Amino acid sequence: MFDLIRVNKVTVSRLAMGAALGMTASAWCAPAFAQDTAAPDAEKAKEENVVIVTGSRIARQGFESPTPLTVMTKEDIQNQSPSNNLADFVNQLPALAGSTRPSNSRLALSSGLAGINALNLRNMGEIRTLVLLDGRRSVGSSVTGLVDINTFPQQLVKSVEVVTGGASAAYGSDAVAGVVNFVLDKKYEGLKLSADTGITQYGDGANYSFQAAGGFSFGGGRGHVLLSGEYAHTDGIFKTSRKWNAHGDRIIANPDYTATNGLPRYITVSPGGTNNALPGGIINSSSGTTANSLRGIYFGEGGSVNHYDYGSLSTSSVSVGGDWALADNGRNIGLGAEDDRRNVYGRVSYDVADWISVWGEASYSWTRSMFNAGPQLSSARTLSASNAYLINALGGDALAGVTSVSLGTTASDLPYRVTNNQRDVQRYALGAEGEFEMFGKSAVWSAYGQYGVTHTHEKMRNIMNTAKTTLASDAVFDSSGNIVCRSTLTDPTNGCVPVNWLGTGVMTQEMADYILGDPYRNQKLEQTTAGVNLSVTPFATWAGDVSLAIGGEYRREEVSGYVPTEYQSGWSVGNFLPTFGSYNVKEAYLETVVPLGLGLEFNGAVRATDYSTSGYVTTWKAGATWQPIPDFRLRVTQSRDIRAPNLSELYAAGTSRTNSLTDPNTGTVYTFLETTTGNPNLKPEKADSTVIGGVLTPRFLPGLSFSADWFQIKLKDAISQYYSQDIYNRCIEGHTDFCAGYTPDPSGQRDYLFTASPFNFNRITTRGIDFELGYRRPLGDGAISLRALATHYIDNVVNDGITTPLDTAGTNGGYGPPSWIYRFSATYDTPTFSLTGTARGISSGRYSASYTECTSSCPASTTLVSTIDDNHVSGTFYVDANATIKLGDSLLGKSEFFLNVTNLFNASPLLLPESGMAANTTYSDMLGRSFRLGVRFELK
Repeated sequence: MFDLIRVNKVTVSRLAMGAALGMTASAWCAPAFAQDTAAPDAEKAKEENVVIVTGSRIARQGFESPTPLTVMTKEDIQNQSPSNNLADFVNQLPALAGSTRPSNSRLALSSGLAGINALNLRNMGEIRTLVLLDGRRSVGSSVTGLVDINTFPQQLVKSVEVVTGGASAAYGSDAVAGVVNFVLDKKYEGLKLSADTGITQYGDGANYSFQAAGGFSFGGGRGHVLLSGEYAHTDGIFKTSRKWNAHGDRIIANPDYTATNGLPRYITVSPGGTNNALPGGIINSSSGTTANSLRGIYFGEGGSVNHYDYGSLSTSSVSVGGDWALADNGRNIGLGAEDDRRNVYGRVSYDVADWISVWGEASYSWTRSMFNAGPQLSSARTLSASNAYLINALGGDALAGVTSVSLGTTASDLPYRVTNNQRDVQRYALGAEGEFEMFGKSAVWSAYGQYGVTHTHEKMRNIMNTAKTTLASDAVFDSSGNIVCRSTLTDPTNGCVPVNWLGTGVMTQEMADYILGDPYRNQKLEQTTAGVNLSVTPFATWAGDVSLAIGGEYRREEVSGYVPTEYQSGWSVGNFLPTFGSYNVKEAYLETVVPLGLGLEFNGAVRATDYSTSGYVTTWKAGATWQPIPDFRLRVTQSRDIRAPNLSELYAAGTSRTNSLTDPNTGTVYTFLETTTGNPNLKPEKADSTVIGGVLTPRFLPGLSFSADWFQIKLKDAISQYYSQDIYNRCIEGHTDFCAGYTPDPSGQRDYLFTASPFNFNRITTRGIDFELGYRRPLGDGAISLRALATHYIDNVVNDGITTPLDTAGTNGGYGPPSWIYRFSATYDTPTFSLTGTARGISSGRYSASYTECTSSCPASTTLVSTIDDNHVSGTFYVDANATIKLGDSLLGKSEFFLNVTNLFNASPLLLPESGMAANTTYSDMLGRSFRLGVRFELK
């Protein structure tokens, strides 16, 4: 890959040109615009004879790729980042939708994804976005291949470049939705230090970071050394005390609905709360002579006996009014992860001769994330009428004729479940690049080899052992009147400790220690890559030089792991199994740029790829730009892109998750345990991508630029799988093959057990329009820069070939991209200070594509789309502010003090009619108004 693109050594000394996507120079101190719209960058490039390559392997002066590119500079990051984590800033870009972050991955209990910062372009899934560091792939931080942005040397990032179009012909698999490249300042000279600290206005979420970077030349300027390090910490917020999470909006089955009366099947209600799982337990049903004679008895502090008020309206899981607020499953839940990052990076380069420079680099990253994954919720724990604690609580008379009770509890006496994942990522690379003359023109070449390894320790704390929990729950009196486990009567040395589920403040530490454990999995992910690249200008036509780039790459991905036998089965969640497997891929590519005259230029590329698992596949790109006048440029690209199955999809030995589903006919909620295994027969996904757009830079208004690009991605053979809710729905619809996918849970801990594996069966179609507006002009002794980015998602349709496809575009409930995602920033920058304001958010929309809103004369409800009286949810609008004071030279060089205020007006998250965390954690600011104060020093 183009790890270094240069025309001469003078140019290289001025600009550290990154790999792969090509570089755009950061000419402004204020936010720079995208490559398409950054006229000052282009002018500077012309003056310095710098080759700028954007989304292409072609090294050529003045070449502008037909594929859209958005660039965020170091100044953007410093002035606008809401935290000390770069991923939080990048995820504000409208082209990114649905990314995985610590705030929305707390329930990734068994997949190992909790705590990762992974990027998702176009809402097509993080696995379809290729993330690069200086133009090269990085080893994944999960078995699914997701690259964690936390592992990058953030102090050295000088720009983030986002290619919003298929790029498999240039970069291979995974670039279906696009590419995000983090470009490092590899030729930095000097020393820079920074430190910051922050907190929310509620006094929680405290965080701090320290960063240092230094670089110097040696050998008369032929060599260069670069070092950087970072330490960052964020306190976790393990309880949700924000007022917005107590609003009580819920969806329940309409009690007045019939299939023929035209009323909606579901209604939204408030205040509503969970009624089938309370902190000290509630009896949801009882069996015996008189069924449900004990229903509604709940247990409070010290085991006190109370009767639940089900309010004006109730279902099997929700009550409206009455005691709706007793449930704590929305409070005893994490709001923010505790996070630690430590990164070290080093690089050495040396110009051996005029035509060759050699380099080597190494990096190490250690990250740890810990999160409250929620309470020990169970809505169907069966206790025998002979249970000693039940007898003590209710007395023998109340239990006369009763054989058993079903208890729902969030077990507030037990510690909450915790995801505690640790990852260390190492990368080592050696390479060479240079420039020489071929065909009478400059030719640029590069070669590299890289090895990366990730060690993950995926640990879950405070997880219930199902066998021990069953034994401990069966508590009886022995002959002496002591409470013991029934199993102890026949096996006195089995160590069983009886557990009291009835009340709060009644469970001892000994009880908790007996039933809880900390299952874990260790995994080792390895990636070996190598590549060679050559860009030449072999000949010219009457219209200009014809450019050509050729190259080849090799990559091998491997996974291995270890799980102690006792943690492989028998737990309420986790049940980890180690994954073993590997594959390799060999690739060769060819790309060309051909000027056709009259302002028209053609760009085409083709890549041949051979996978050891699925065989041969070809990807290609054909694009063109047309600039009939200097003020306007039209661009169009058509490409065939692929994504090969990852190690998890191929070889997963089995992961599991616990959750709940809803019967679409009755509204009954069932709990389940779902186990997923891999499929070695998967083949690559194939996408046809189209981008048509234009860039306007009017000469009559210098500094203004505007671009608009319509995009369409049609993905076929998409790797997907049916999960529990879909399997259940398909079964009750009459697709009997799906009924074999689940069985009742014989342990009684959940209602059902589900199994699932991935297959190539989905088709995904995404359409939308990207907009970008930029304007910069002098003002006083500084300059003002305005920038607006917006993406309008028109369609996001998933077709599984069985059910009627649903368009999830415009849904804000977490299952599809919002209709609009936008971001506007304004910066006033002077030699002594800078001020930046940012406005960002999403449009209002539907709660779910599975609902049709109506209040009367409703259409017939189906298992796929049901009617509801209110399917509307609000959007979000947040304002951030930054002020930076520049103190000029001092003993420590140039110094700056800055203050960032995120969510200046303390706007609430996007609220949803759900239990638990009743907000959209992906598109919302969950913490409220936050402050970050810091200082930067730079000595050159």
